[in-house]
Amino acid sequence: MSEDLPNIELLRALEPVAEKLINRHMSMTKDWNPHDYIPWSEGKNYYALGGQDWDPDQAKLSDVARVAMVQNLLTEDNLPAYHREIAMNFSMDSAWGYWVNRWTAEENRHGISIRDYLVVTRNCDPVELEELRMEQMTRGFSPGQNAQGDLFAESLFDAVMYVSFQELATRVSHRNTGKACNDPVAEQLLARISNDENLHMIFYRDVSAAGLDIAPNQAIKSVHRILSNFRMPGSTVPEFRRKAVVIATGGIYDPRIHLEDVVMPILKKWRIFERDDFTGEGARMRDELGMLVADLEQTCVKFEEAKARKLDRDAKLAEKRAAKSLLASAAS
Repeated sequence: MSEDLPNIELLRALEPVAEKLINRHMSMTKDWNPHDYIPWSEGKNYYALGGQDWDPDQAKLSDVARVAMVQNLLTEDNLPAYHREIAMNFSMDSAWGYWVNRWTAEENRHGISIRDYLVVTRNCDPVELEELRMEQMTRGFSPGQNAQGDLFAESLFDAVMYVSFQELATRVSHRNTGKACNDPVAEQLLARISNDENLHMIFYRDVSAAGLDIAPNQAIKSVHRILSNFRMPGSTVPEFRRKAVVIATGGIYDPRIHLEDVVMPILKKWRIFERDDFTGEGARMRDELGMLVADLEQTCVKFEEAKARKLDRDAKLAEKRAAKSLLASAAS
């Protein structure tokens, strides 16, 4: 593989593309106000102001919806770490600097509005939520934590291509969480956030596409590294594995959704398997991505089989409990 272009050259080459995409983004995005999506009339004081502290019986969301919504919020809470990451890799000059700050400002609405919704509607323990926020933000996040080498992403391509997948995954997670809430207010809020995430994904995806045209072998190396080690930024949240199982079995975000709604749409948009400009090691990495996709399909099948077994066990257990309850009622 030929020598990689340094970040400064990539930034200069892609700056006109970034400026064009920013202009497109600004013509498509719609500003909104977090307070417009919060049912304030449902709110009441907590104990410190003479009201009542939170009680689990006050929560109206299902366990799946609540776990997913809190997980999404804690992911959004790490915005300072994400800002640092893209600022370090994009620079704060010219169009790049404008995008870093504009993107951060738009993203900041998400955490504000989700937290207000959860606290006002008493759908989670606000004390526990604050403790989790403190721990999550203290841990921070960088794509480099995903076994991508150093603590921070190694290149502009690492950063922009990682976030192309991550923004789409976040969009899908918010959208599906909203549908699972069975609350029109929550669904409307998360649909609004999901739309933001989609526009952000389009910016990063299309910058990446231009990067693939400029330095295909260098770019495919980042795609390969990211998908071989992909983890969502929320993976640093305490008890992430348990929460991920709840979210997956609840149909919010599972291996099939990851493959068909996130990985494949972006790979197809970049024409990864149709391009003829990969050579040498770049061509080998593209071929390995094909095998990675096949492995992800096998992961989907195994998960679906395991989920079916769990649902069957849960159904049988529910039947036994119902029969036992019926017998107890008859005996009394």
